[in-house]
Amino acid sequence: MCSNYISVSTQERLLHFFGVYRDDPKLPPEIWPTGLAPFIRLAEPGSGNKRVVEHGHYGLLPSFAKEVAYGRRTYNSRSETVHSLASFKEAWNKGWRCIIPAEILFEPYYPPEGGRPMRWAITRPGRVPMGVAGIYRHWRAPDGTKAFSFAMLTVNADSHPFYSRFHKPGEEKRMPVILDESEYDAWLACDVTAAPNFFQLYEGALDGEPAPLPPRAPPSSSVRTSRPPPPPEQTGLF
Repeated sequence: MCSNYISVSTQERLLHFFGVYRDDPKLPPEIWPTGLAPFIRLAEPGSGNKRVVEHGHYGLLPSFAKEVAYGRRTYNSRSETVHSLASFKEAWNKGWRCIIPAEILFEPYYPPEGGRPMRWAITRPGRVPMGVAGIYRHWRAPDGTKAFSFAMLTVNADSHPFYSRFHKPGEEKRMPVILDESEYDAWLACDVTAAPNFFQLYEGALDGEPAPLPPRAPPSSSVRTSRPPPPPEQTGLF
């Protein structure tokens, strides 16, 4: 599963690789759950475009969510249960599918000889960005505020030659559904009954290298240096 990533953010790269245009958004260096980032959805009929780019919270917010913090539990959705779990099933069953443009995905790498895990950065060769399959939806907060939100879809990666090295030994391996460029329009527009055909392990080449989190500057009242808290664990409830 992917708890944080670097988004495609520039006008030039969004247009060149995904065929969508948007003013350069002001994004943080990395996207963490509940953070705002671009995602791509099917354009409205009659707009003259196939795709449109929006801004939304990373972490799907169902209609019953009371606050954005709910997305800390729903940033990934298992492809096997997206159609049935309460947080995701409405977005899935109504065909609210999207593409999440990512420059880099981050995952924990566990050395086969043991020892402490290290964060790795995962990219495509040549730094070609990835289009990750996802679901999205509108959300209305209790105070009436409206926002988009989205989640990445994941598949079992126990047999994947590259992704099977990530996550804790003995636990199921998962990876985001990475789409081929030729699949973008079909993924967004196909009937919901055909959408599971895209739940496949990515067969293209992937590169990886260590990318430890940089230390944070200590507060003026302390000599300690800390790092961001570990990403939230998802539970079987979602």
